[in-house]
Amino acid sequence: MLFRQLFDPESSTYTYLLADPSTQQAALIDPVLEQAERDLALLAGLELTLTHVLETHVHADHVTAAGRLRERTGCRLVASAQGASCADLHVRHGELIGVGGLKIQVLATPGHTDDSLSYHVEGRVFTGDTLLVRGTGRTDFQNGDAGQLHDSITQVLFALPAETLVYPGHDYHGQTVTTIGEEQRLNPRLAGQDRAAFIALMAQLRLPPPRKLAIAVPANRACGLLPSPPAA
Repeated sequence: MLFRQLFDPESSTYTYLLADPSTQQAALIDPVLEQAERDLALLAGLELTLTHVLETHVHADHVTAAGRLRERTGCRLVASAQGASCADLHVRHGELIGVGGLKIQVLATPGHTDDSLSYHVEGRVFTGDTLLVRGTGRTDFQNGDAGQLHDSITQVLFALPAETLVYPGHDYHGQTVTTIGEEQRLNPRLAGQDRAAFIALMAQLRLPPPRKLAIAVPANRACGLLPSPPAA
């Protein structure tokens, strides 16, 4: 598998490129609108055909490039059955997405939002905002639920082999990757904490809202393509 990890410095978002070298078919996970030209240039340089954009959830901190990439490449947009209605393919837990010879397994991991997904392929899992490096996503908007998040992490993600590489949707401290085993042992929100303690901790966070919340959520429910305002 050809793999690249890309970064948007404004939102601290990771975008991931996965490709099957034998067919040159590729997928992007969580592309950012402002980085669409960068991503298209990378695909062209590597002579890859973008067949899928995989969204982990309706983002609140950046606008997705999914709709623009679909316009430019004809790729299919993949999201949760609870996610944006504009997606071409709504997927559920356990389904497989074929990208050339790659088989990407969908894991339903709600809790940060009710539509949160993770994607598992070839010893890697892409966790969006569900599981971060030594942290987790927040649960205080978009139908977030701390108990559900705890269950998604401990029952779904932590059921993967300990050596599985974890690639998060964001990092704010320069970390790029972790493993399931590391997070089981070292994540301060989860290691040695039961479900009730996790729920209590999440209720005490009192985080400020994401800066782009009012713009990003409606834009992302439209796959990043909002209609232009009417002419004056």
